[in-house]
Amino acid sequence: MDVDPKLLEILVCPLTKTTLIYDRERQELISKKAALAYPIRDGIPVMLPDEARALSESEQR
Repeated sequence: MDVDPKLLEILVCPLTKTTLIYDRERQELISKKAALAYPIRDGIPVMLPDEARALSESEQR
């Protein structure tokens, strides 16, 4: 299930207020600046830092 492209245009990281990168394969929204990956569940982005996954060093590049 894909996320609405219009929604992706307006979403930003709640911590850094920077744009996010959509990872279709993992169904996550990536914040490089915060080094977090926010999950997308049932097509809905979960923009809670407590629910986000920390990026590995290789993913931060």
